[in-house]
Amino acid sequence: MAPLSVLAARPKSNVTALTRNSKIFKTIIKAIHDKKGENIISLDLRKIPEAVADFFIICEATSTTQVKAISDNIEVVLKDELGETPYKHEGHQALQWVIIDYVNIVVHVMQPDTRKFYRLEEMWSDAAGMEHAE
Repeated sequence: MAPLSVLAARPKSNVTALTRNSKIFKTIIKAIHDKKGENIISLDLRKIPEAVADFFIICEATSTTQVKAISDNIEVVLKDELGETPYKHEGHQALQWVIIDYVNIVVHVMQPDTRKFYRLEEMWSDAAGMEHAE
């Protein structure tokens, strides 16, 4: 077994920690604003051990058409501007709640009734929340 000093000698990673000032985070918020998403909130999950991501970004859309427009715009803008494609996305059939998973950031585009029913902000109430008005 190698001594622990081997760990100290390995090169440092140049990967920076994800924050609300990160390019991907700001680009997602802008893409939502571009399609008139409402009640945009981000939840910082980094201090919650059981969290599946660093951030959730949650927004509302008033119709299935707008849910599609917002979710499509997020994917197109992130691909075009940052070369980022989602790990996974779900909900494009019913368009009540679309989830776009970028691993460290998970975006939730929801219709108001769906958002009220699932209450993600309450479920993750330990997370620091921030509103993102235009």
